[in-house]
Amino acid sequence: MVCRKGLQGFTLLEVLLAMTLLSIMVVLLFSSLQVAAESWNRGEAKIAEVNEKAVVYQFFKRHLPGVQPLWAEFLKEEQEQGFSFQGDVNRLQFVSVFPASSARKGMQLFTVSLDPQQTDMINVNLKPFYPPSDGEDWTEENVVLVEGVESFNIQFFGQQEPGEDGSWSDQWLEKTFLPTLIKITIVLADGSYWPEMVFAVKSALTHITAEELPS
Repeated sequence: MVCRKGLQGFTLLEVLLAMTLLSIMVVLLFSSLQVAAESWNRGEAKIAEVNEKAVVYQFFKRHLPGVQPLWAEFLKEEQEQGFSFQGDVNRLQFVSVFPASSARKGMQLFTVSLDPQQTDMINVNLKPFYPPSDGEDWTEENVVLVEGVESFNIQFFGQQEPGEDGSWSDQWLEKTFLPTLIKITIVLADGSYWPEMVFAVKSALTHITAEELPS
């Protein structure tokens, strides 16, 4: 007689134990994926933050060193001739140019300032420095440079009066020459670090009058 063992299934205890182990493994796997996703999101946010700061730095680096010492005699708002470069603690006006590949051609008047309606934004206003030809529109553009700003501070280094030693000042108004250095400090509302930016003005001149300035 051949004796065969009967086929036996898992006991209820074994099934419960297996399900418990499987549940623990799923929870551990899900937790690992969640940690990885959070790390990825933090990394993406950090990259975006660094990219934004790099874009802002490159904007100032491209335009501030090449500021032009021109007289704003053609601007619609100007009733009298005045020096195009003007600045105070949170507003900066200057003339510069875009690269040749840009859609905007010729000298442009830049105004960088906090948005008067939303003071946590830094805006850039662009308009042609010279008046358009007959039949052409006066193209003006506003661009948001930075959002989530807590404070925006500008300082200027140079001779406050001819013959004086250079010093830092919170404003550069009603002068007939450019500052030597421009320092920009931006503090974000989220408290993230933003390095102080200092730019040398290549066209900084000594004290001159409008008549002495080359045309």
